[in-house]
Amino acid sequence: MVAKHGRTKRAVTSFALMLMVVVAAPSAKAIDDAGRDDRRIAEMLAAMLRAGRTVISQSQDVINDPTARHKGLDGDAVLARSVEVYRQATGMDPGALPAGSREGRLLQYEMAAIKEVVDANQGTINAAGTGFKGFIPAVFARLVSEAFSRRAQGEADMKVTAPLSLVRNRKVRPDAWEAEVIKDRFQAPDWPHGKSYEMIMDDQNGPLFRIAVPEYYTASCLSCHGGPKGDLDITGYPKEGARVGDLGSVISIRLRRS
Repeated sequence: MVAKHGRTKRAVTSFALMLMVVVAAPSAKAIDDAGRDDRRIAEMLAAMLRAGRTVISQSQDVINDPTARHKGLDGDAVLARSVEVYRQATGMDPGALPAGSREGRLLQYEMAAIKEVVDANQGTINAAGTGFKGFIPAVFARLVSEAFSRRAQGEADMKVTAPLSLVRNRKVRPDAWEAEVIKDRFQAPDWPHGKSYEMIMDDQNGPLFRIAVPEYYTASCLSCHGGPKGDLDITGYPKEGARVGDLGSVISIRLRRS
């Protein structure tokens, strides 16, 4: 009788814990028409972030030139080049979007964030007598994501995270949802290369669209993230021993519905 009572108590306790998890977790929903619109907007935001990061990556020699002081890499110049890269990648002109539309407003927030971040770092970019400035694409992307999220004020937010073993800045550690997507999907052998993952969920504030976009190491990334594994890169971090095509980061975007 004691053993039976113990099994019954454990079963009730286990069920109660399961119930607590189900109640506490946001409920997932199927992607509807509004979700497809969310996806389109999120993909635009991710494309603009990538465009700006491309410009900063291509400008590393200029940024790290210790002899130049006025390099022509102010916020307006970097934004103009970013918009051109965005046009080439997407075939769309962000200036053609209605200013009052949701996508137009959010893209303007992001473009303003790009300009803000570059202008705020002019002292670093133009510093004479210093070689490596540390204003690398990853830093740029983090700062732009933070500036964009401040401007969007809860309507949207963006983060560039990564598998936990690759995270170099605690500010961008994956949350529980991002970590699950990375482990169970992006790192799964059968996950299609480049395929994003999205979900509509309900939390205490209503419907929330979330999307995670995987990004993979290219040859230019390996100077910091390649091999030999454990050697220090130019930023002072140990290299991960990555190869071209390995999962390197994830753009995570949340859109709150009104």
